[in-house]
Amino acid sequence: MPRALRAGLLLTDTLFLLYWAAASLGALHLITPPASLMYGGYGEPRVFAWNWSFLPLDLAFSVTGYAAIAAARAGRPGWRPLALISLVLTMVAGGMAASYWAILGEFDPAWFLPNVALLLWPAPFIPGLVRDLSRG
Repeated sequence: MPRALRAGLLLTDTLFLLYWAAASLGALHLITPPASLMYGGYGEPRVFAWNWSFLPLDLAFSVTGYAAIAAARAGRPGWRPLALISLVLTMVAGGMAASYWAILGEFDPAWFLPNVALLLWPAPFIPGLVRDLSRG
């Protein structure tokens, strides 16, 4: 696994698990995040539901990303399809969220740019993985 891909997966997957841990603590009222750090509509039931609708997708890309890293470290060729799945799901999550904010016309850099980054950073790795997988 290329070092840059491993770093991108580790960073993205770790940050997302930390985000969902913090979101869970906030939902349980165990912490109160500063309003200045939160996305537009935070606390509104529909926006709350929209945010939580990403949990399965985000967990799926994080789990497959970590699994890809573990498989690569073990020398198993199965890391490639796992990485491809993780990257595609990451792009889907980023694209869906960036589209949501764009439709609302809310371009707060703190929330919009990270989602655009999720949409874009996996793209350079996908052609190589597809090429490797198509070779068998």
